Amino acid sequence: MKKNFLFIAAIAVGLISFSFINKEDSNDNKPAQVEYKVVTVVESIVPNGLGRSRMISANESKDYKEFTTVRSGDKDKDEKNKSKRSEIRVKDYEETKLLNFYNLGGIRFQNIAANDAVMTSKVNTMIAEGWELAFINTGVESSGGKGDGQGIFITRYTFKRSI
Repeated sequence: MKKNFLFIAAIAVGLISFSFINKEDSNDNKPAQVEYKVVTVVESIVPNGLGRSRMISANESKDYKEFTTVRSGDKDKDEKNKSKRSEIRVKDYEETKLLNFYNLGGIRFQNIAANDAVMTSKVNTMIAEGWELAFINTGVESSGGKGDGQGIFITRYTFKRSI
């Protein structure tokens, strides 16, 4: 009986140890390389439907290091980044039109449903292309007070996939 128990325990320990093997960790224990892509949705919350709403996705990449200044606290050793705004701009991107949250009658729920359908289509397409939805971040800048009448709702979808 004790031998059977030890045999079953050994099998259980073996099976459990195999469950901790990282499937992405192949090729001589090198971690799998991934790439990330961000899709940003900007939805207008300007009253009367006067704003613009879009889904934006860059088709080109930029190296942040080209536009970064490292500060050391010693003004004499710090080198100012000399990059121009035109060098930072991305000209190759997708811009998908969306509907505004408001029209002349107020909030338009049909527009929200339409935007959801378009965004879902984008997410489903990217998943079919091998991307995995990794993170979603949202933010809102609503009216800044009397007479402002401005506002946007931003959602950033961060996708990743193995290279």
